[in-house]
Amino acid sequence: MTKVQVVIIGGGAMGVSLLYHLVKAGWRDLLLVEKNDLTHGSTWHAAGLCTHFAHNATIQELRATSVRLYRDILPQETGRDCGFHRSGAMRITRNPDRMDEFRHVAGLSEFTGYPLEVLTPDRIAELHPLARLDGLIGGIYEPDDGHVDPTLATQAMAEMARKGGAQIWRNCPVEAIRQTRGRWRIDTAKGPVESLHVVNAAGTWGWEVGQMMGVNIPSVPVLHQYLVTDTIPAVAERIAGGLPELPMIRDPEESWYVRQERDGLILGPYEKEAQVWSVDGVPPSFGAELMPPDLDRVAHIIEAAMARLPALETGGVKTVVNGPITFTPDANPLIGPAHGHDTAWLLTGSSMGVMEGGGAGWFLAHWMTHGAPPMDALAVDSRRFGAWADRDYRVAKAVECFGLQFGVHYPHEERPAGRGLRLSPLHDLMIARGAVMGAAHGWERPNWFSETPNARPEESFRRANWFAPVAREVSAATSRVAMADLSVFSKFEITGADLAPFLETLGANRAPDLGRIGLCHGLTPAGGVLSEFTVTRLAEDHAYLTSAAAAEEIDLDLLRLRAKGMDVEIRNVTDDLAVIAVMGPKAPETCPELADMPWLSARETTLDGIAIRALRLSYIGECGWELHVARGAATTLFEALERRATPHGLGFYGAYAANSMRLEKGYRGWGSDLTTERSPLEAGLTAFVRKDLRDGLTRDPAWDMVLLEIATGEVDPFYAHSVWQGDRPVGIVTSGAYGHRTGKVLALAYLRDATARDGLSVSILGTRRAATILPQAPFDPDDTRMKPGATP
Repeated sequence: MTKVQVVIIGGGAMGVSLLYHLVKAGWRDLLLVEKNDLTHGSTWHAAGLCTHFAHNATIQELRATSVRLYRDILPQETGRDCGFHRSGAMRITRNPDRMDEFRHVAGLSEFTGYPLEVLTPDRIAELHPLARLDGLIGGIYEPDDGHVDPTLATQAMAEMARKGGAQIWRNCPVEAIRQTRGRWRIDTAKGPVESLHVVNAAGTWGWEVGQMMGVNIPSVPVLHQYLVTDTIPAVAERIAGGLPELPMIRDPEESWYVRQERDGLILGPYEKEAQVWSVDGVPPSFGAELMPPDLDRVAHIIEAAMARLPALETGGVKTVVNGPITFTPDANPLIGPAHGHDTAWLLTGSSMGVMEGGGAGWFLAHWMTHGAPPMDALAVDSRRFGAWADRDYRVAKAVECFGLQFGVHYPHEERPAGRGLRLSPLHDLMIARGAVMGAAHGWERPNWFSETPNARPEESFRRANWFAPVAREVSAATSRVAMADLSVFSKFEITGADLAPFLETLGANRAPDLGRIGLCHGLTPAGGVLSEFTVTRLAEDHAYLTSAAAAEEIDLDLLRLRAKGMDVEIRNVTDDLAVIAVMGPKAPETCPELADMPWLSARETTLDGIAIRALRLSYIGECGWELHVARGAATTLFEALERRATPHGLGFYGAYAANSMRLEKGYRGWGSDLTTERSPLEAGLTAFVRKDLRDGLTRDPAWDMVLLEIATGEVDPFYAHSVWQGDRPVGIVTSGAYGHRTGKVLALAYLRDATARDGLSVSILGTRRAATILPQAPFDPDDTRMKPGATP
């Protein structure tokens, strides 16, 4: 029996990168097993494109880290080139919305330090003289982008890992995986291995290896084709003339990319109707094989590319590559702990394994070493999908993501595939009352309410067709009474003799007293905010916790980890209970039986004969309650509340109105404003951190979260806008919206220079707008409206 610390399953760019970075981090007794040979699967046939373009800072850092590794670090360590070509890259468009998207990504990149250039048509012609400009309105240029030889890069990482003592077993399929007594046994063709940690980096085989581990891997292999041309005379002439390599060029509207390959070109089309492959298991014998060419499927895209780059027509087709790449439901990789396991990890599902692999290995190695990711992990955390992400869902979303590989990413985007998986018992009632639904962790939830039947949201970077309806929803909650379906909350019942010490060690705050409600933030070992729980103390041995919908698996893992060695039972009751919010100055008249409840208190009682758990709190800054009720009684309770509230001017509100109102109160949101990157002190939550922990959470230099009022413009802020002081970027917006009660444009932002207090501006889609730090919440800063007996 071979005994090691870590077994990595999969020898593509992702797995080998992790092996390399664990060696760098000082780990020993490392083993990577690969069923065929290194790079077999999808790495070897990848086009090797590397970019800095991303809508998320973490994804961008994965890609930028890969570039640095392939371009600089590995050649220096090995003394050999990895085949990296710093060609630069551009994206072109004839779509005004796409130009908004380009400006948004460029604004994020100003803050992250990877500046991208927004292009005019004349600049496109200067950078890529082979491109026709017909219909183009602009583009974006990524000067540090390039392409790499995937095999050379992977082998270089493997060489350095071996030099550091790591083992690589090639031609060694994994036959079975099981966990006993806190260790993993991996049966391989070369014998059994016992390991403390196991990592699924199997890529194309990620789903099958996940089945062995007992972990749901929502990824699907999808066939992607690209063609390599023979000599292109115009390219050969440039080479002969000593001109630099052409930049890669992408046309998102026509869905293709082109890059130079020696004196020819590579053309990669992405068809709208993806062809999934081997959904229920890749053939065991499959390795470095390809599918037969099927250019008829992409002929229309090839023709469009030739129209834009006529030089493509002058070279014959030398090679067609048609092989599988993996897609997750949101096209981001699966990185991090496997749900339900302390020592199982995922590093798989990347449709851009070479582009992201170098950085992904660094990211997971840091997480495994330090117990926390180096950056906000929500975009890649493998637990962002639950058991609800079944076969139909993963296939539908993979097809959608492939077809929208070059789709515009709108700030409030709601894609249609894979919907209707998790329905609140109030779902049909919400639809009947005009709810326009969005998706949250598989749930359908009301985003806003329309007076027009069958309304659909507009996709825009500017104010859309839901702006006026949201104003009406806010008005109802502010002046009358409004109800909301909050059933998507994650919900946990905690019982047992050790409840008190469990709650005291759960997070940064002290446990609430009996019958009271508190806010508790679970922290990473580095002091970042991992979880945010609303904790209700129902009895000496019973607490009820709620948290964000998207945090369900993450929070359940944290609760179970904190409960180790304690006499407590944790039950996930997310699907068992519904939550109805009743908010507004007329809420006490709607529910007079509850009007005497103190602020931040809980009561288990009945309304109209229906058992409820009433929580006296508000995320929107208005008087009211969350009423938690058994799923089977939810519709009856809702209809009873509706009858009670109608005489008082009943309205309904959704997630968009809640976002507007909570920003007017300066309330932070988990997953956007609260992440593992920043401590609760940096997030402005000092009041929720017990005094004995504060010194340990102080960082130098510390970032500072501020609430900004931004000058009015045609675009309301949403996220990832850079904050400037003069000519230097000093911060980043994490969330924003128009405040309908105050008439202010508001945003929460982190300042990485906490001394930058004056002369601020926010760059929103390329336009700088003056911003002022608000010293207190602009709406009801003294919280008088939420307290019992308050007058509006």
